[in-house]
Amino acid sequence: MKLHNPNFLALLCSAFLHIILLFTVTLLCLKPATSSATPTNETDRLALLKFKESIDYDPYGILSSWNDSFHFCNWHGITCGRRHQRVTNLELQGHNLRGTIPPYIGNLTFLRAINLQNNSFYGEIPKEVGQFFRLRDLNLTNNSLGGEIPTNLSSCSELRYIRVSNNKLIGKIPKELGSLTKLISLVVARNNFIGGIPSFLGNLSLLVSFSATENDLEGNIPESVGRLKSLSYFIVGGNKLNGTVPSSLYNISSIRILSFIQNQLSGTLPENIGHTLSNLQWFSISDNKFFGSIPSSLCNASKLQVLALNNNSFVGSIPTNLGSLQDLEYLQLSDNKLGKDLDFLTSLRNCSKMDMLELVEIQFEGVLPSSIGNLSTQLTELYLGGNKISGTIPVALQNLINLIILGMEENVFTGMIPTGFGKFRKMQGLALSKNKLSGKIPSSIGNLTQLAELFLSQNNLEGSIPPSIGTCQSLQKLDVSQNKLSGVIPQQVFQIFSLSLLLNLSHNSFSGKLPVEVDSLKIINSLDVSKNNLSGEIPTTIGNCLNLVYLGLQGNSFNGTIPSSMASLKSLEHLDVSQNNLSGLIPKGLEKLSFLKYLNISFNNIEGEVPTKGVFRM
Repeated sequence: MKLHNPNFLALLCSAFLHIILLFTVTLLCLKPATSSATPTNETDRLALLKFKESIDYDPYGILSSWNDSFHFCNWHGITCGRRHQRVTNLELQGHNLRGTIPPYIGNLTFLRAINLQNNSFYGEIPKEVGQFFRLRDLNLTNNSLGGEIPTNLSSCSELRYIRVSNNKLIGKIPKELGSLTKLISLVVARNNFIGGIPSFLGNLSLLVSFSATENDLEGNIPESVGRLKSLSYFIVGGNKLNGTVPSSLYNISSIRILSFIQNQLSGTLPENIGHTLSNLQWFSISDNKFFGSIPSSLCNASKLQVLALNNNSFVGSIPTNLGSLQDLEYLQLSDNKLGKDLDFLTSLRNCSKMDMLELVEIQFEGVLPSSIGNLSTQLTELYLGGNKISGTIPVALQNLINLIILGMEENVFTGMIPTGFGKFRKMQGLALSKNKLSGKIPSSIGNLTQLAELFLSQNNLEGSIPPSIGTCQSLQKLDVSQNKLSGVIPQQVFQIFSLSLLLNLSHNSFSGKLPVEVDSLKIINSLDVSKNNLSGEIPTTIGNCLNLVYLGLQGNSFNGTIPSSMASLKSLEHLDVSQNNLSGLIPKGLEKLSFLKYLNISFNNIEGEVPTKGVFRM
């Protein structure tokens, strides 16, 4: 099993949204109205009461102050202008309110800011928002709003910020928004928008941030985007965009975050990209169809913190001058064809802030240099799986004491697992499967008390599982299958009460009995002890492992009967007890296991009638 980081898009999006929240401008004081015509402040009060009526869940009683005991300008979340006592700000963010936005909100014509983010508003955005001629900031982020963005929002000519991400909005991004020439930020991420990235963006000369990640947008990135000389954030990952990136976009020197991840974009990166994008901090283009070499000029983007080029078709070598990027925190180059040379790893020792290094399946060969131990001690995730790295695992690796995840699976490492791995006290995931490792599993593995996943399968490990494994009380997955392990399965394995997803001891030479304490693994989903030398009866206590979905007992020397207690395993989908010495009848209760899809009882001495229901039905 390959370790990788599947949540990077979510990480990028959340980081971007955090940046946008911090990116605001001070609102100017309210200008006096030119006439005393209606609507009046009484209109505002009534509109707010209608808003309150539309709320059907207020868990914190936030709107309890909205009553005649207080002037409405003193109600929670309300700000009024000093001269006319008209509502200028409606700010009810983060209160878990549930309800709709009523059309009466359109009567609050002096509104300059609406912030309803982080609630549960549903229904559509009322078209009456087009009456907010003074509105500068509209923030509806993190709700459940549906329908389309009202086209008459374009009437709000003072708008600077439109933030409607994380909703259920549909349709196209209205072309009418192209008339909002004062717009600074347009954030429509994580909705269901279709169509393309609108070409009108090029008319919004003040635009600083545009995020449309995780929608259903398609087509090309319009050339007009290259005219946005103030653009700092351009994030369009998680769509269906294709074609090449306009070269003019790479020439906007103000860009700090540029993300195209998870699209179908292609082309090469400009050789001078590091010179033209000198302020670049995040460059994420993973999961596309880019090709060519990685430009060495990237080292000139000295502020770069994230460089994510995973899953493209880049070729050539990894530039050694990437090591000059002293602010680099995330480097992801997996799933490319970047040659055999591992020497560039030595240059990364200068990246003192490095937190993640992902180099999976990039056709590395040769010995892992001991200089890998000179990488930043801040490194928490290191992925090297799916290459052809050989030789022994460098002892110096133990210097990276803050590692949380280490993936070295699917290589050709030889020798023993270093005992120094016991220094990884923060380790949560360790994958060494599919190598040629030998010797014993070091007892120091018991020091990894935060370990959640341990994969050691398909090696040449021998001896027994060290009893110290019992101290790994955070372990959820343990796979030591297809080795040369022997002896009795330590009782401590069955005292790892956290084991919930996988215990795979198959294809070894374990002997003795399957202990009755197996029922201590009350929440285990998958238990496989097949192809060993286990004997004795299958313990009836196995029927207490009520979460079992997969149970593999085949290829041992179990005798006695199939325990009738297995009928209690209501979630069981796969049961294999073949190739044993079992006898007696098939428990009739097995036919009541409604999820059971696979049952193999062959090559035993079982007799009697075959049940006719459930999995037995022909």
